[in-house]
Amino acid sequence: MTTTVLTNPAAPTTAATRAAVATRIPLRRLVAVELRKSFDTRSGFWLLVGTGLAAVATTILVIAFAPADQLSYSTFTLAIGKPMSILLPLIALLSVTAEWTQRSGLTTFTLVPHRGRVILAKGIAMLLVGVVAMALAFPLGALGNVTGTAIHGQNPVWDQNITDFAYYALANTLLMAAGFMFGVLIRASAGAIVTYFVYAFVAPTLLTFLAMGQDWFRTAQPWVDPSYSQGALFRGALSAEQWTQLGVTSATWLAAPLVIGLVTLMRSEVK
Repeated sequence: MTTTVLTNPAAPTTAATRAAVATRIPLRRLVAVELRKSFDTRSGFWLLVGTGLAAVATTILVIAFAPADQLSYSTFTLAIGKPMSILLPLIALLSVTAEWTQRSGLTTFTLVPHRGRVILAKGIAMLLVGVVAMALAFPLGALGNVTGTAIHGQNPVWDQNITDFAYYALANTLLMAAGFMFGVLIRASAGAIVTYFVYAFVAPTLLTFLAMGQDWFRTAQPWVDPSYSQGALFRGALSAEQWTQLGVTSATWLAAPLVIGLVTLMRSEVK
């Protein structure tokens, strides 16, 4: 008598099961998708276009209205950095809040259940956007410097080096990280944008007035005001104490809220 072993042809083999488990969307593809999603919307697209147009307009305005004796490479790069410091954080902010404001989060987190990978991909995508924007700012500043000084009959002044570029890039990266943090923490476009503008413009003004009127706070301001410590990056080399102040304010106002936002994001219900 022989024994017949029945097999279920519909059941997957062990190798196929392992392959299915091991296969998941690679991070580089998630980053590419997040880059495309950030600029597919009208708001994201026009923020990107507005950043480029603002940089060109700022360069033209510096050439037209800045005193001839103040034309230098740093004048142009710092002027170009002003609109970038406003618009780039908004792009980073909207890259996160769009999942909730436009109600696409349910689809996104169904396709990629690991929310941490999606947020990581968004962060990397926004870092790439910032790097490209800042990389374009330096050649544009150089072009403006050469053109402006030629129009005024002066020799161009090259008063920035690689270290200054690194400070400039770090300052803008921290600003983008702040926008990204508010997006993760609040997850609503309107509320996150308002909160960011209070953080970036209203609070620093109030704290500056407080420092002007109160001697005790004038000493404490570099340790509690992130705008003050980050602004030092645009002014040049930082001392050891200034690096410590930057680390304290970044940990307090950037890293800690970001951790809180990530924890709540992982546990929140997506609708």
